[in-house]
Formats: sequence, structure tokens, C-alpha cells
Amino acid sequence: MRIKSKWFLAGREHTPEELAGAVAFNVSRIAENALKNTRKAKFEVAIGPQYFAFLAEFLVFLILVADRLAYRQFTAENRITFTGRLANHVAATYAENHSRLMNGELSVSKQQFIDLLNQRAGEYAEFGYSETGPDFAFTRYLAFCMGHIMDEGDRDWIIDQIMSIESPEAIEMLEKNFRDLLDTKPRPARPPRRRLTPVKAR
Repeated sequence: MRIKSKWFLAGREHTPEELAGAVAFNVSRIAENALKNTRKAKFEVAIGPQYFAFLAEFLVFLILVADRLAYRQFTAENRITFTGRLANHVAATYAENHSRLMNGELSVSKQQFIDLLNQRAGEYAEFGYSETGPDFAFTRYLAFCMGHIMDEGDRDWIIDQIMSIESPEAIEMLEKNFRDLLDTKPRPARPPRRRLTPVKAR
């Protein structure tokens, strides 16, 4: 899975807006990967409303994880800027796909995603996220939300899939990606390319 982990121009600090744009791309990729893995594990996630409901919950979860990571690194003002810009980037991408495939209005799809994010933000605020990662309740709540999306036969099993496999893997990728994007060390210079001595035709 390809995610953006290095800047084209390294060696300087990047603004919260720049960081939000890079993280938004990666959040979308990580959520899509979790959905793909869940379907490969033989869980029924039908193309249509169920597919987008799963994707929306996972995207919201990752935005809120990124917000906790920003809390460690940024001033309060920069954290608000970062999370707001991140949320809008992710919402716009989600809404574009949702409206195109579900024949809905783009603005409506985006507002529904933002409404879900605001609702979940208040709910996840009850759970902790320390230097060692989220507490049990943080990931358990994602599994709980997913249980309402899945068909009846998968509801009990999805909890273990989300808590044991998908959320730990997603969090590990996002935390590493966040650290890499904050790294301001210049990249090591590439060695000069060795040029082939021209060959004369005989």
C-alpha cells in the first residue's frame, strides 16, 4: 500500500495545513486497506450503503487518532487548524466517491460525513489516548460502531477483527506516517550516477 511518508522538499518544518493534506491522503488509503482486508477475511460488506458506512466509520476513527497525535505535537491553535483541514480534505474525497457511486449530491454527502465526525468526536472524547496508543475503550468503540453496520451473522465476529487486526495495524501505520512527516532532517544526498562510457559503433 502506497502512502506519503516523505516530503518532496525536505529539511524544513511544514505548516499544519501542509501536514493535513499529506495525512488526509494517507488516512484515505489506510481506511480503504482496512475495508479491503475485512472483505478478504470473508466479512460481507456489500457495495452500496454498507460499504460507505464502513468506510465513513473508519475514516472518522483515523481522523480522531490523528487529532490525538496532533495534540502531542502542536499548539492548541495549530491543532485546530490541522484537524479542521484534515477533516475537510477527507470529507471532500469521501463525498466525491459517495456522490458519484450513490448518485447523491456532493454537498449533502460531505455534510453527512462531517455530521458523523462531529458526533463521534464527542463520543470518542470519553476515551484515552496516551504515548503508548489508544486505550481499550477507544478501539472497542470503533468495533461497536462497526457492529451496527454489519449483517447479523457478522456482528459478533467483527469486534475481534477490528480490535485485534484492523485498528492496531491502521494505528501503527498512521503513527509512523505522522512521525515521518514531522521529521525535518534533510535527506541524505544521493550518490552521483555513474555514466556509461559511450560506445562507438564499429
